[in-house]
Formats: sequence, structure tokens, C-alpha cells
Amino acid sequence: MGKFSKWIAGGLGWAFFGPIGGLLGFAIGSMMDNRSQQAMSGLQQKTTTGAYAMSLLVLVAAVMRADGKVVRAELDYVKQYFVKAFGSDAAREAIRMLGDLLKQNIPLRDVSLQIKQNLDYSSRLQLLHLLFGISAADSKVDPDEIRVIEQIASYLGLSKKDTDSIKYMFIEKTDSVYKILEINPDANDEDVKKAYRNMANKYHPDKVSHLGEDFQKIANEKFQKVNDAYRQIKKERKIA
Repeated sequence: MGKFSKWIAGGLGWAFFGPIGGLLGFAIGSMMDNRSQQAMSGLQQKTTTGAYAMSLLVLVAAVMRADGKVVRAELDYVKQYFVKAFGSDAAREAIRMLGDLLKQNIPLRDVSLQIKQNLDYSSRLQLLHLLFGISAADSKVDPDEIRVIEQIASYLGLSKKDTDSIKYMFIEKTDSVYKILEINPDANDEDVKKAYRNMANKYHPDKVSHLGEDFQKIANEKFQKVNDAYRQIKKERKIA
């Protein structure tokens, strides 16, 4: 039994109920085996991680359905993400569940509100990071996918500045590095330094340590984007 199944067996907490639980009911049942059932009371510390992973899969499915087609590059991106986070066996289990979700109509607002009520702000930002990554996986940013992601961000209660910061980690524009730091290109050097400190604190991997080491490692990619943006601005401005 892979890590993903163990998390499910450990109890999904709030994700087992509401619209997310309804969407995942069949897939969860099909993944349970006798060992999973025996573990139901023994892995409660994984509840937060398991619930987060289930939320992630549901939102991923919603974004992948947005443009009316599912492309191989997007599936590969999701698989690589889960391989990096949980290993090959867990990734196969996640992709199998995703396949079931892609066949269903997802009540986006209800699902997002359930997530908002149960996940802290930093965890919701991390969800958004993956969703934008999926949209950019095929090297073409689809307007329908971006619209759905921004709608999700709104339902999740994320600010427009934070949403744009993450979006421009994947969409290159002239002022993308400034968007990532949530400032304008005409900001002075001191404002740039202050913005970097604020964003580095906001996106630090420790902010999602409660989701487990696996997701914390993935969060480092978002943190690195902030560092890269700051380095580029410093180089352009010759800031010491």
C-alpha cells in the first residue's frame, strides 16, 4: 500500500465530508484494502496532509477541465509534482484518483469555500502555486484556465496581489519580477528590499510545515522564485 493510500486510511478529517468528500467517495472506496481499514485509527497525524492532497486533486481536475481538453503535458506535470512530493507509488495512486475526478462535474465555489474554511492562508497560496504551474505546463497559458484559477483564488479568499505574485512566477512579462514581489517598477531601492523581506517571509517553506515534510519541500520552489526575482532586480539596479 503506497503513502497516498496510507494518508487516506489515516483519516481525511474535514475533506472526507462536504463537496470534496462527495467527489472523492468512489475513488477513496476503490483504493481501500484490508490494511487500509486497519490503519484508520493509527495515522491521525497525517489528516492535515491527506486532506490537503485531496483538495489539491479536486482543484487540479477543475483547472484541467477548464479549456475542454486534458493535455499530456499537464498530466505529466501533475505526476512529476506528486512523484517529487510522495514518490512513484503515491503518484500513480494520485493520478488514478485524478482520472476519476476528471469525469465529474466539480462545484468549484462549494469546493473552494470548504477549503477556505479549513486551510490556513499559506496552505491556500501553495495550492494556487501548483494550479498556475499546471496551466503553464504545456508552454501555452490558456485564458480559460487562468480565469478558472483566478476564480478559485477569489473563492479561497486570496488577495489579488498574492494571486498576481504567484501568477507571474509562471507568466513572463516585462514587469513580472516586480509583480512577484508585489511592487511597481517605480519603487525605490528601499521599497524593493522591504518587499523582498515581506515576500520571503510570506512564502517561506516553514509556513506550510504543518502539511508535512513532503509538501514543505515542494513549497521551496515558490520561495526560490521570490529569491530569483529579487536577484534579477538587484542586478538590474546594481543594488548592493
